[in-house]
Amino acid sequence: MSGPLARRALLLAPSAAAVAGGVALLALWERPERIPPLWGPDQPGTLVGRKLPAFTLPGLAGQPGFTSTDVAAAGRTALINFFASWCMPCRQEAPALLRLEQRGLPIWGVDYQDKPGDAIAFLQVTHAPYRRVGCDVTGRIGRTFELQGVPESFLVDRDGIIRWHWAGGLSEDVVRQYLVPTIGRA
Repeated sequence: MSGPLARRALLLAPSAAAVAGGVALLALWERPERIPPLWGPDQPGTLVGRKLPAFTLPGLAGQPGFTSTDVAAAGRTALINFFASWCMPCRQEAPALLRLEQRGLPIWGVDYQDKPGDAIAFLQVTHAPYRRVGCDVTGRIGRTFELQGVPESFLVDRDGIIRWHWAGGLSEDVVRQYLVPTIGRA
């Protein structure tokens, strides 16, 4: 093949690939059972039941960060919450986090792949009740926790075992239905 016909074939190849990709996506859309769900009550994630991974996070704007040892050393159940300033569900879950903290649950925040200045502004606006905030600028700790995105939360029992994981924003319903019963068992 040469000449104008070859040029047309080269020009049409990307369009054909895009159409094939669209057809494949449509096929998955029609069969959602083939798309793995985000972790929730029925999909706990691979870290649930395992010891809290070892990590060290620097703090935000000169404040102390925290380590996995800090979380476990408290000797009580705690929540680790990954968030980012650019994440709208993170803003929406702030009232639920505040109520959990008011009930006595220590909450440790991990600012995920964010700019420190943006994170500080986010914390001032949302009044998120983190005991301490650690910065995961590179996303390395998020990969250790097998994050699907933000927000995500991990409940760690007094022995340093992850007992619960939620991918997505925490709402009052999620807290009441799934988290509170797990706290009672942790």
